[in-house]
Amino acid sequence: MSVAVIGAGAFGTALAVALASKGPVTLWARNPEHTAAMRDTRQNSHRLPGVDLPDEITVSAELETVLGCDTLLFAVPTQRLRVFSADLDLSGHIAVACCKGIEVTTGVGPTSILAGARHVAALTGPSFADDIARGLPTALTLACADRQVAETLQTQLSTPKLRLYRASDVIGAELGGALKNVIAIGCGAVMGAGLGDSARAALLTRGFAEMQRVAVALGAQPETLMGLSGLGDLTLTCTSDKSRNYRLGLALGAGTEFDAAITVEGAGTARALRGVAAKHGLDLPICATVADLVDDKVNVPGAMARLMARPLKEE
Repeated sequence: MSVAVIGAGAFGTALAVALASKGPVTLWARNPEHTAAMRDTRQNSHRLPGVDLPDEITVSAELETVLGCDTLLFAVPTQRLRVFSADLDLSGHIAVACCKGIEVTTGVGPTSILAGARHVAALTGPSFADDIARGLPTALTLACADRQVAETLQTQLSTPKLRLYRASDVIGAELGGALKNVIAIGCGAVMGAGLGDSARAALLTRGFAEMQRVAVALGAQPETLMGLSGLGDLTLTCTSDKSRNYRLGLALGAGTEFDAAITVEGAGTARALRGVAAKHGLDLPICATVADLVDDKVNVPGAMARLMARPLKEE
């Protein structure tokens, strides 16, 4: 089975580099000039500098080349995925969502957007693009409702340095990857404002409780969030400035500028959770506060005061 990665950002490029150790991979980039530069230099200097692209990677700006492959890994931002995939006939393909988010307009995740594919899966878990591209040991969750397809993908996409674990709870795995980004923004804001490690630990823990609340309401298995796609990814993104979501929080907390060109999936997901919470009657004080924070409706001191003043309760 042939593999293509759609989206030549840092994570998409890293996946292509890792999978190239097993055979040919097509990497699709939207910008023809970006594509030409990667072909000439054999590097993605804009998104993943310092990493060479193996000869097994074919870089293309032509979707026809990508659609000739059996397995398509979508590494484009969640909020752009529907527009991008709307005109693609995926009925003969296996689509693997590698983006982590909830669509603002509909409240659904990437696998729902790609539901027109023959089979759909989610690839998620604690991972930074640079680690994967440099061959550092990484473990991810591959979630697919069809066990046979999951086993095929697990074999196809695992490498000696990239270990995939199967899961059947696609909703739970997808939500873990999406919701942890919201909590990571909050944790970054705590640290950026100098509120301390204890405050971050409290926010991370209570944020995880909100993640489980959402997962159960949307039909996921709560134990799924105890794995790589939930707790594992949450721990990574809430404690490292390699995370774009965490870095946005740091900037918000410190009152410094953040590059608006950088995709931060947690911002859109926080906004999407407003509708999810209203629809399902969920109490999500941390997620709601993060949404207000990224929309400049509250500052960090006001956000912390709001959370600390909530009624006392049992854990």
